[in-house]
Amino acid sequence: MFKRFMRAMEALEALMGIIQPVQCQESIPVQDSVGRVLSVDIVSAVDLPEFNRAAMDGYAVRSSDARGASTTNPVYLHLDENCTQVRTGMVVPDNFDAVVMLEETFLRGNQVEVMGEVHPFRNVSRIGEDIAVGDLIFKEGHKIRPPDIALLAALGIKEASVYTRPNIAIIPTGGELVAIAARSLLPGEAYEINGLMARLYAEKWGSLATVHDIVPDDPELIRKAVVSNLDADMIILIGGTSVGEKDYAPKVLMELGDLLVHGVRIQPGKPTAFGRVQGKPVVCLPGYPVAALSDLYLFVRPALKKLAHLDDAVPKTTARLARKIASKPGYLGIVRVKIEGEMAIPIMTSGAGILSSVARADGFVIVPEELEGIEAGEMVEVTTIE
Repeated sequence: MFKRFMRAMEALEALMGIIQPVQCQESIPVQDSVGRVLSVDIVSAVDLPEFNRAAMDGYAVRSSDARGASTTNPVYLHLDENCTQVRTGMVVPDNFDAVVMLEETFLRGNQVEVMGEVHPFRNVSRIGEDIAVGDLIFKEGHKIRPPDIALLAALGIKEASVYTRPNIAIIPTGGELVAIAARSLLPGEAYEINGLMARLYAEKWGSLATVHDIVPDDPELIRKAVVSNLDADMIILIGGTSVGEKDYAPKVLMELGDLLVHGVRIQPGKPTAFGRVQGKPVVCLPGYPVAALSDLYLFVRPALKKLAHLDDAVPKTTARLARKIASKPGYLGIVRVKIEGEMAIPIMTSGAGILSSVARADGFVIVPEELEGIEAGEMVEVTTIE
């Protein structure tokens, strides 16, 4: 029987309670920092711009010399004496304080006919107008985006101090498993795909991940695999999580550390376990692919995001349910759906091993524990499968 059976949200709280964000830091080139999280505040050491800069093509002038200028009452200025030609981005000489747009001037020999009045610093980007020395650019915990990198580069910042990505060790177990494409399958065998799926999602969600060689259904070998990966920030153990004769994962967790959760009221994904070994969180996923995917979204994703100092903003949409979906009362139902126009079409409400149903799905609908299902025509929230 399941030893620590609980509701989905209780299980999530238990898992998140043992997750501590990584604290290790590294300095990396700014141009390689997109998607990373700053580990320190960034404060500007320079002004941007560092000089008075022309914001338009035209002529730099003293605004007082162009007072009252208009198309009917132009002002004439001597080139290189009372004005100088500038292009966008050029330095505005110290003795000038404005730029007349090229469209409002006409060059007549060595004289510039000015047909537009300007006030002080018109069409001039002043020193420090964008960023001033001492300005806080980004706070610790900020996730770096491409425009942020452009700003940092404009400030002459070459390196960013960021949190290291969490290291995730993925350990697939099962005597029936064969490494992908290693050989043709025999009856009763299957390719080890859950480890691949978990690795791809771990990397997508901000971590580094390594997949351990397949471990047979042997408690001693599973124990050794867990112990040998305790340098990771989290261990994901796949398979052997239920209550059968060869479901050793929960037992190994109890022997090595703490078994916090064993059995969760979700469908699919009931045989799920969480624990802790020498302070490191261990997540045990079911061997059925769809159940493993459900756990990845419900539990692993928020845990990895917290480890990596990232917000867990799950992409969602709304749609009208095309057909009624049923769910077991007392269990959180996870139903795969396909989106067609404004409709959410259920694909399968059971079958934790039918991976093709996920490949055909655009997302899933979560049915709360207190409901027996959702009627056709109701608006539902669909969590997008990335």
